[in-house]
Order: sequence, then C-alpha cells, then structure tokens
Amino acid sequence: MERLVTPAYADTIEYWDGEADVIVVGYGIAGACAALGATAERAEHADVLVLERAGGWGGAAALSGGFVYLGGGTPLQKACGFDDTAQAMFDFLMAAMGPGADEARVRLYSDESVDHYDWLTGLGVHYVPTFHPDPAHTPPPGRSLMYSGGENAWPYNQMAPPAPRGHVAQPPPDTPADEQHVGDRGGGYWLMKVLTDRAGAAGVRVAYDVRTDRLIVDRAGTVVGVAAVADGRVVHYRARRGVVLAGGGFMYDDGMMNRFAPELARKPGGVVEGNDGRCIRMAQALGADLGRMDGCEVWSTAIAPELLAKGVLVNEFGQRFVTEDTYPGRVSQFIRYRADDRAWLIIDDEIYENTELGPSSKGLKRTRPVAVGETAAEIEAELGFPEGSLESTIALYNRHAENGVDPVFHKSERFVTPLRPPYGVLNLSGRAVGFTLGGLRTSLDGEVLHVSGEPIPGLYAAGRAASGIPVWGYASGASLGDGSFFGRRAGRHAARQG
Repeated sequence: MERLVTPAYADTIEYWDGEADVIVVGYGIAGACAALGATAERAEHADVLVLERAGGWGGAAALSGGFVYLGGGTPLQKACGFDDTAQAMFDFLMAAMGPGADEARVRLYSDESVDHYDWLTGLGVHYVPTFHPDPAHTPPPGRSLMYSGGENAWPYNQMAPPAPRGHVAQPPPDTPADEQHVGDRGGGYWLMKVLTDRAGAAGVRVAYDVRTDRLIVDRAGTVVGVAAVADGRVVHYRARRGVVLAGGGFMYDDGMMNRFAPELARKPGGVVEGNDGRCIRMAQALGADLGRMDGCEVWSTAIAPELLAKGVLVNEFGQRFVTEDTYPGRVSQFIRYRADDRAWLIIDDEIYENTELGPSSKGLKRTRPVAVGETAAEIEAELGFPEGSLESTIALYNRHAENGVDPVFHKSERFVTPLRPPYGVLNLSGRAVGFTLGGLRTSLDGEVLHVSGEPIPGLYAAGRAASGIPVWGYASGASLGDGSFFGRRAGRHAARQG
C-alpha cells in the first residue's frame, strides 16, 4: 500500500472511524505526557486518543536508562545534599547543548524544572534519595541521582556551578522484588509505566498497531484529524481540538539521514525502528519549518566510563583532543566529529585490571587491547602513529600526573595518575551509534510553526519529532526531560482550543 504524506481534506472523508478532543501520535514519553497534560487541562477532562504504531507503550524511552534532566534545586538534589539554581542549570545547558541552543526554551525549562519534578513525582514517579558519585552510563539500582552531562568536568565546571541533574526513576515502593530489575526494566521502563498507568486511569484511550500516515485539514488549513493504517486498512480519526505529533526522530529513514545528517547515515540507531521521520514529513507537507536537522547525539564509547576516565584518549596523530572524564556522550561526539571516528585509549595494567566496571555498565564487556607495548614508541609503530607523537603525549601527561594535575584538559585529579609500562591500547574507532536531535520548529507551547513563523492551526509536536533543548550537544536525560516537559505543554495547549 502506497504511503502518502500529502494531507487529505476533511470534506473528502466519507467516514470517521473515531474521534477525540486531542489525538496524540506516538506513545513514548512525549506522547504520554502530552496525553496527561491534555486530560488535566479541562474541568470535564479532555477526551484523548493515542495512536501508537507498535504493539505496546514506551518507545525508546522505555528502553533507555531513564535519565530525566532536572535541576534548579529539586527535592531529590536537596535530599542528596546538593545546592542548585535555575541560573546554574541554564548556564550549563546553554553551553552544553551546542551552538544554536534556544535561549527562551532553555530558560523556561530551567526555571520550571522543580515544578516539573513535582509534577512527575505527583503522578507517582519514584526517586530514591541516593547519589551515585562514580562515572557510569546509568547508576546502579537503588540510586537515583548522578552527574549525567559532564557538569563537574572541564570546561563546564568553569562555566556554571556544577550539580548532578540526572534523575533516574526507580520501581515504585510496592513493586515485588522479583519484578524490579528484569530484562530491560531499567529507569526508563519504570518512568514510562507510571506515566502510562496514570494516563490509563485518567481515561486516555490507546490504539496500538496503528501507523499514522497523513494529516487531515479543513479548507482553511486547520489540522482536524489524521489518516492511518490499522489491520491493513485506511482509517480516519477526527480531532476536535488538536493533533500532537510525538512519533520520534528520523534515524531510520535513509533518505532523511542522507539529506540532513549524512555523518551518521547508515550507522546503527540508538532508538526504536519506528523513528522514521513520518511525523516530521507529514508536517512538512503543510509547510512546517524545521530546526537543526543536522544535530545528532552519538554514543560510541562502549566501555565503562571509569575506564575511559583513567586512560589517555588520542586521535590518529597520537594527540589528546578531549578530557576523558567528561560525559561519555561528549567524548563520543568528539571521536566522531573531531577525530574522524578514529580514537584509541591508552591504559596500563593497573587501570585495566583494577577498574571495576560495576553493575551500572549494564553488562558491557571489557574491550580487549588491540596493541601492547613496553614503550610508547612501540605503540606508535604498531598503530602507525607519527613518530614521536604518542611519546610526547604520554611524556607530557605523565610529567604532570606525577603531581596529580592535567594542565592540558584539566581532568579531575581523582583520575590522574601516571601511566606505567607495559601500555595497552583499546580501539574506540568506528563505533558510532546515535540518534537525531533535529525536528519540527515549535513554539514554547508545542505549536508547529509554518515557514512563515506562524503556528499551523491545530498542529503540535514534542519529543524528538521536534527541535528541542539539545541541538548539537547533549546530556543524558535531555531527551526525556525535554520530551516530558514540552509534551505536557503541547497537550495542555491543544486541549484548550475550540
């Protein structure tokens, strides 16, 4: 069946298979929070219908580590002994989210972050007041707070007072022990379970295995519904107040990747396969504007972050290019875009044998060395580095590491010790896995903006279908935070219409 993207006109629809006040496309975190926002907006409780192409709720959010990036002094931060302000959070995000970060969007998110935390916990999202201090992809079970964006690493610790802002949901207290950590039931699963359970209790209707293909508009250009495919037939749903697009990014559409983000085209996607850009293209067919479609997050350092932090990372010229103890996603960005996806971590026996990977590494295997040598010169020769390059890098690093300092990249003294031969080399080249950050340009209330700058009536977007807080930088939790916060706003605004 041909998949059209051009909109259909309402006066050509002979039969509506269903209707609702607000229709939400996609049941990941942005869709769930849009549905919850819509149902709570009106005294009579807006009727909300969610259309999900998969067979169940969750999307990429349910499979994630579950970080929600929150700060400004949340109760969890305070319970763990950390002071934070909305200004410090704003300053960090403006520096870390990449060139072109939307100042108004970041300001709103920072200023209302504590309120958003309260909203999530009011729904039943459970956080345990325990801080995890070590570098990790996610904290161990039972710990909810962690540095998740390199806030405490150079250069960001010079730009804003650092505070841990990665908030990871835990199983609700009444969850049986044998159900708490089974398979992929990490923080993302428990976050999404609470949100979807509450949405169901609020009367949100959900139709699974429904693939939305086209928007439906009236002759004035207002979006009034969607056309979809269910059970092999075309179905039409009418939206009395608005449609919220929350179907994810476009990592799994080769054409869009080649056009907008060729650096990651044909690379493995760190998202679900439903992220094929359909929501973006449906809105484009109405003249929707786009934002930062080239932006991508990269995750390629498939080793424990603490192992990375203790080593010396070099490019093909034997030179360091990023501080090793920062957010692993930032290291991955630098490997892909500043080192041409060619990077090697230099370690020694002490680091390799005595670095505990820990449960937070989620079963990642310890990478085996690709080269071993008694001298840096041997490593250079074996890997083809320029003569003397690695020797000078290790000599300079060791010279200052004897005093526990790193004047070049200012790595924390906690991780700075001289490397002792024999040296080992871990190859971190060619491992790029990522997802897209660009999408539809929206107002702060989630209204999809036309290329003219005006809102397209009746159309909203949130999550990775929209261009949000991260544009060319990232912190773990930025997508779930952005999607939940602005998804909620989109649902609320849509429910107010009509």
